[in-house]
Amino acid sequence: MSYDTSPSSPFPPPDPPPVPPHHAAPKPQRSQPSPSSPSYPTYPAHPAHHSSPAPPTYPWAPRPQAPEPVRPPRRRHTALGRHSDLRVLRTAYRRQRRVATLTALGYFTLFLVLSASAPSLMTSRVSDGLNVGLLLGLLQIPVTCAAIALYEFTARRGVDPLAERMRRQTELDTRRAEAAR
Repeated sequence: MSYDTSPSSPFPPPDPPPVPPHHAAPKPQRSQPSPSSPSYPTYPAHPAHHSSPAPPTYPWAPRPQAPEPVRPPRRRHTALGRHSDLRVLRTAYRRQRRVATLTALGYFTLFLVLSASAPSLMTSRVSDGLNVGLLLGLLQIPVTCAAIALYEFTARRGVDPLAERMRRQTELDTRRAEAAR
């Protein structure tokens, strides 16, 4: 491979890559110094390092990828691996939280939207000294209590039986594991 070194070439030839110190040739050792020659320090010979690959010739050349480590196959745990039960429990609990939260926040959002968009409705009188806005604001306390009651109802009906069933199954699996020892 030759490069054009004439002055017409706009690019100078590339410099050779530097040689790392551990790739340099080892210095020779003198075994017996002669009485007439000066004594020089001796250095131990370095073994050749072949564990690292040679640097690429060009800096833009892609670096070789390391192979992915081989992972051992995962064992299935039958005793504690009931992921579908946990998923069902998590889904029931998530639904319960959403229903209760959206009940309370939905009513409060309705109150705010009516206050901003329909001030004439909110200021209309229901009875002496009580307008619609004040009545809807006072109804927020019972709606929040209803959201709490709905949360407890759905917990007793949907979440607690699933959790109890999982607890019993875990205790049974633990007893079986202890008996197998």
